[in-house]
Amino acid sequence: MAAKDLIESWIVRLDADRLQVSGTAQDAPITAAEGRHIRTIGGLHLYEFRLPVGVALRVDLPVSIIPSDEGEPTEGVVLHQLGNFILLQAQDSLGNPTPSVTLVPDQAGLLDTVIGRLKDMIARADAYNLGPAERLASLLQAQEDSRNEVESASSVLRFVWLDELSQRRYRLAGMVMELIRANKRILLLSPDHHESDEIVGIIARRMKAGGLNYKTWISRYEQPLTPHSRDISLQELGFESQMHQFYAKAQAEKASLRGKYERFRELAPLLAAKAHKQKDLDEVRLLEWRLVSQLRDVQVKLAEITTTLTEYAGLSLFQRLSMQAVGRNVESLKQYQTLYQRQVDGLNQELDVAKARIQELVPQAAVPKDLRPEFDELKEQVVKLGGTKKIRELLAAEEDPNRQAFIQNRRLVAATPTRVASDPLFSRVRFDILIADEAPRIAAASLVAAAGLVRERIIVSGDLREIATASQWTQADTVGSSVPSAAPSTLA
Repeated sequence: MAAKDLIESWIVRLDADRLQVSGTAQDAPITAAEGRHIRTIGGLHLYEFRLPVGVALRVDLPVSIIPSDEGEPTEGVVLHQLGNFILLQAQDSLGNPTPSVTLVPDQAGLLDTVIGRLKDMIARADAYNLGPAERLASLLQAQEDSRNEVESASSVLRFVWLDELSQRRYRLAGMVMELIRANKRILLLSPDHHESDEIVGIIARRMKAGGLNYKTWISRYEQPLTPHSRDISLQELGFESQMHQFYAKAQAEKASLRGKYERFRELAPLLAAKAHKQKDLDEVRLLEWRLVSQLRDVQVKLAEITTTLTEYAGLSLFQRLSMQAVGRNVESLKQYQTLYQRQVDGLNQELDVAKARIQELVPQAAVPKDLRPEFDELKEQVVKLGGTKKIRELLAAEEDPNRQAFIQNRRLVAATPTRVASDPLFSRVRFDILIADEAPRIAAASLVAAAGLVRERIIVSGDLREIATASQWTQADTVGSSVPSAAPSTLA
């Protein structure tokens, strides 16, 4: 069966399930008591609630949360159930202490979302990558006795069939190391959140031992249920935590930029005024230099005339006649003396005005010692960022967390099948490799939906015997993994 035919068959099955859920009371409201806040990371809040006996909710089931204290309703997702206790991820805080709430499951909406994704894969086949899915289709349709067909690997579809769980995951961790070093983008599927935490912890430790910065490459979609895996902090690998830290840093950098820009705007007119005053000061000093030069020339001429008048009576007749021949006699010399003295007095007055103006401009043009280097550094940063207009645009832009761009920068994204099949974010993101951890426990519809997101290869891992026992590839009663049943106990 081709991938398209397999997708169409699952659309029919899931649509029948959706109609069945819509016609029954499976989405009836449920009262959850003993609410307890576990932790908050970014904009997501993790709570624990106790359900009535006999109520079971599947993993990644979206629910509407209505607080009993007339608080604002919010949306949430079921991450895990153990006995009568569930871990619930809410988009808004429910307060502290946490009241009892009414949960309204939306199984019909979840099935409708998955059906929409599968229909979109058929309608826009060119936007997806159905080549690897074609190889996966034969695996999903293989019967229990078709062992040879299941075990046949190819360049597109590879298998890690090992009976021992630790061996399988150790092998997968080694493959992930090689793929990351080859600059491949990997989508890692696990049946539920606990399984995802475990495999992510193993891969992170293997990367740490291999000298790779796992915090840079790994992103665990949704909140990890296990805070730590040995010496690995899984909370730091959570997608929401990484987003929160990234945008908190971006906000801090934006605040720093705003402060620098405001300081630049404060210094720019101040230094411009200082520069204008310095220009005036330079002009007045140049005028002073010219006046001093003129004064010296006039003083020299005045001194010569004064000396001549003083010595005139002692000059010889020949010298007097020579001076009179060029119009220099006692009367003319006295006139020149009076004229030069007036010029000296006028120049002295102009120099006094210039010196007073210089004394006035010097403090106005003076720039503090540390102000100029600070302004030069700010100006250099402004130029690097594209100028003041670009900075104003950056500061005026609203912070809109781009989840798609952020997740595309991660080399390994670990998620559960239902989240990949139902979250609109994954419909816009493409990967090179799909790794299906514990694949026999993942429903075929979710595997096919994830396979359409990869370009090159699919790696299937698990226990071959579970294909028949889990019945996830032949039954259409679940979209994600089944909810484990156990005695009631506290999860956190």
